[in-house]
Amino acid sequence: MKFAIIAAGEGSRLAQEGVELPKPLVRLAGEPMIERLIRIFRECGAESISIIVNTLRPETEAFVRQLMADGRAGVPIHLVVKSTPSSMHSFSELAPSLQGSPFCLTTVDTIFREQEFARFIEDFRQSDADGMMAVTDYIDDEKPLYVGTDDELRITGFYDTPQPDSRYISGGIYCLRDSALEVLRHCIEQGQSRMRNFQRALVAEGLRLKARPLSKILDVDHAGDIRKAEEFLGGEK
Repeated sequence: MKFAIIAAGEGSRLAQEGVELPKPLVRLAGEPMIERLIRIFRECGAESISIIVNTLRPETEAFVRQLMADGRAGVPIHLVVKSTPSSMHSFSELAPSLQGSPFCLTTVDTIFREQEFARFIEDFRQSDADGMMAVTDYIDDEKPLYVGTDDELRITGFYDTPQPDSRYISGGIYCLRDSALEVLRHCIEQGQSRMRNFQRALVAEGLRLKARPLSKILDVDHAGDIRKAEEFLGGEK
């Protein structure tokens, strides 16, 4: 199984709030966020990790290349250095390296408990679904994407506002198979530019998606989120 990290965002809100490091290099409990994900993915049996970083903060590229050079990554890294207009376009840049294998994709600032994530990955490996999305009923997001599900946690839709069948919101962690890459290509051709529209397209094109609840998933968008994330992860120990 392959893994992928979108780390090409500008992190402008963190910078405006006085955080000098590029977002991927912000440390949680002493560990840069991008290195934390690489370690977790390796421990989950990643055969490779594809990463996209932007051209605006060369420190991130240099950090990843050093991990690759000194062997600390412990798994093959496919690095793309490119600034893109959206996360969906970043995903599209990674798509060629994800073909031919199930994969898990997330953004660099998605924070979750490691043991829960490992169980999520194992559940996907055992599933015959076209995709499995990590969801949570913990809502601490400026613009949450609500996930509609049936009684068996099959995903029926993605919504910008709460619906009767949307107990959960998207956690931004996507386990998918090759069929999803064709949907991604269609979205890019149609001029779509948001990951939530890609998720809607997965449903519209008939892919079988399952929701997998995690207790809590956080994003690091603001300086105050760093402390929140550290406190949350401190509960693992």
